[in-house]
Amino acid sequence: MPLLGVNIDHIATIRQQRREFDPDPLKGALICQEAGADSIVAHLREDRRHINDRDVIALKKALKIRFNLEMSAAPGVVKVACQVRPDQATLVPERRQELTTEGGLDVVRHFRQLKGVCARLADKGIAVSLFIDANFVQIDSAKKLGVSIIELHTGPYAEALNAKARKAELKKLALATQYARSLGITVNAGHGLKYHNTVDVARIPGMYELNIGHSIIASAVFLGLHQAVREMKELAR
Repeated sequence: MPLLGVNIDHIATIRQQRREFDPDPLKGALICQEAGADSIVAHLREDRRHINDRDVIALKKALKIRFNLEMSAAPGVVKVACQVRPDQATLVPERRQELTTEGGLDVVRHFRQLKGVCARLADKGIAVSLFIDANFVQIDSAKKLGVSIIELHTGPYAEALNAKARKAELKKLALATQYARSLGITVNAGHGLKYHNTVDVARIPGMYELNIGHSIIASAVFLGLHQAVREMKELAR
């Protein structure tokens, strides 16, 4: 049964619309924790468009479940991560103009930079994960970096226009999971997963954790956050 990581970025997005103090991402994270979430995910972007440094510090202090900090390899963000020491850091690509993460990290292209960043984070006792496409070449490069966790980008699966395309993307995810597991790498998955398309990904043999945010927060507007997390947890099961 895959674990469920809940991304709370968009609680902070609502807060930042007014630049005020509510809704508080920490309060949301604690509700998710109570509802059965196995980890809390938050993305500290360079522009601090939603989660900020204070949020990261507060989450680290208060959470009793794993805290997974999504982050780029930018020096300023890496510095914060090394100071706060989340349980896990997931390195993702980041472009200032994007609305949300647009694709997997190109480990091959950025291997040298990532090697230094991974080493710095690991030296602080932080488990390092790489958010990558379901691509064997990227998985091989992740293995060479020495990371023990990857997160497969499920965007192409979630955005597939028809059943045939969705089935093809699901197969890619399954094969990539099988290959990574054969190398001793723990496999997570996320991005664009919603209540109607999560079950098939959860059924992939060897899938360890699903990281889901936007759809849970969107559902919570109508159901309440506790119930929204409980329903997604059941789907993961």
